[in-house]
Amino acid sequence: MKHGHVMPFGTSVMDEGGVHFRLFAPGVAQVNLFLDEAREFSMNAVGAGWFESKQPSAHAGSTYQFRLPSGLLIPDPASRYNPKDVHGPSEVIDPQTFDWPKSPWRGRPWEEAVLYELHVGAFTSQGNFDGVMERLDTLADLGVTALEIMPVADFPGRYNWGYDGVLLFAPDATYGRPEDFKRLITAAHERNMMVLLDVVYNHFGPEGNYLHTYAPIFFTARHSTPWGAAINFENQPTVRNFFIQNALFWLEEYQLDGLRLDAIHAIFDTSTPDIITELTHAVRKGPGSQRHIHLILENDSNQVGYLQRNEAGQPLLATAQWNDDIHHVLHTLTSGEGDGYYADYTTQPAQRLGRCLTQGFAYQGEPSLFRDGKQRGEPSSHLPPGAFVHFSQTHDQVGNRAFGERLCHLINKPALEAVTTVLLLAPQPPMLFMGEEFAADQPFLFFCDFGPDLADGVTKGRRREFSRFARFSDPALLAKIPDPCALETFKACVLDWDALKRQPHNTTWQLYRQLLSLRHRWITPRLPGMGNGHPQMHILSERALIIHWWLGDGYQWSLMANLGHEATIVPANKGELIFSTSNLDSKQIQAGHFPPWSVAWHLQQWENHP
Repeated sequence: MKHGHVMPFGTSVMDEGGVHFRLFAPGVAQVNLFLDEAREFSMNAVGAGWFESKQPSAHAGSTYQFRLPSGLLIPDPASRYNPKDVHGPSEVIDPQTFDWPKSPWRGRPWEEAVLYELHVGAFTSQGNFDGVMERLDTLADLGVTALEIMPVADFPGRYNWGYDGVLLFAPDATYGRPEDFKRLITAAHERNMMVLLDVVYNHFGPEGNYLHTYAPIFFTARHSTPWGAAINFENQPTVRNFFIQNALFWLEEYQLDGLRLDAIHAIFDTSTPDIITELTHAVRKGPGSQRHIHLILENDSNQVGYLQRNEAGQPLLATAQWNDDIHHVLHTLTSGEGDGYYADYTTQPAQRLGRCLTQGFAYQGEPSLFRDGKQRGEPSSHLPPGAFVHFSQTHDQVGNRAFGERLCHLINKPALEAVTTVLLLAPQPPMLFMGEEFAADQPFLFFCDFGPDLADGVTKGRRREFSRFARFSDPALLAKIPDPCALETFKACVLDWDALKRQPHNTTWQLYRQLLSLRHRWITPRLPGMGNGHPQMHILSERALIIHWWLGDGYQWSLMANLGHEATIVPANKGELIFSTSNLDSKQIQAGHFPPWSVAWHLQQWENHP
């Protein structure tokens, strides 16, 4: 079976032989095609900023660059593969040469999602797509149903988080060739596992982006992002189409099951429809009309418009959003940290946690102390739990710490077990960050591999950023912050999978495995049709609460949690006990005596439910 995506950008191998080359370069009057590092051809200007050339002798495997009037050689911005990194020549790829298996795979319903975020380079010592593939059985045994892969779009250097990508259609050569990524996706599907990819549409990375030299209309000075020039989506149909085609390309040519759109709050567009709406409509009408496709947002603004459902409860635009609110309240509850954005979550922790679990966002229009009193968020209680991806760790929340500490490095074991129990058995789709399932010793630090001039600025900027915190007022401690551009920093983050054979890592692994098994048995089949679950919440104390949801089959699912340092009394529950933390037994539950950091889940059938 063959899969490819036809688009106006980049190259296409012609049926009659040869290759059709295209480049959108409205900022220059002439472009030459430099083929196989040996021959050069003048490209035809065909109007509206487009240049093209049909070369009968070119073929899959041919390398090519474009020469601008200045003499600068540039890669194809829609390159499908750049074997010598972002400054080198692009390679012609024919997607029709890859044979996909003839399988009935159509994805999985969102209610079945248990996500696992991973970085290809740091996930295994191999640091590539093949390394990920070798661990798929391990993840399937754990109970993971969806990989969420951090960006693989070609970035400069040997290692990078991926958010500095500049060739958005090309998987980075460090990880393997396009066919290697496709083999990984095929292998995941064979294990009934979805694959979602993180994509970045709010900026290009600071090194290797040549678009400003020949297509400056891609960028706007009207807005800015923390990471680089803002993309000019307003009144620029070709720019908009570039990113829409990128989304469709990954979903069709790579048969991915979904995308995570990074930081859409940094995408500025007053058009109607805006780019997020137009892109999601294109996906829903395209591959999303044939199989399960899931679109996940990161949106610090907590806007609900992109998360609306139709009468049948199906997403009209995005499937779900990363819910940073629940991470922040759980982190504050367990670690006691209250600086930076955690300041918004230090008061009424049980109330804020309960709001996340029953209504989605903790902030639904209330003023944010961290944002100097600015209102944040919109009402979200009408949305189903499936609209919110919940987690206690992500690459952002771990990696943006100075020393990349995981939650298991910061809090005690009872607190970690309690938080894990809440997240993995709540109705919202849970997401794990690679290594948390066995309490990995390795940190996850910020790392990149820029050229010398840029690297020095990044290193100094990283330390300058943390110098504002009281903890780093000591210059000696500030100097210990790992250099993001050092190879040793990247190597320190590579997971040690042999830890699964040792304690306490195996005990943590078994806890996650047990909880996910319970989720798949007791919760997942009951999620369809539950709507928002008509939740009922009872706050018992500043750190203890009870929540009841009605599931889609009429059963009531109940959480009883004491997430504090003192014991508390919790009213009895008549339902069947499905799970309780190791510090809590059935006699204590019946007596209502919940020690610190204790959680219990019950299931009960009700004849009269909302």
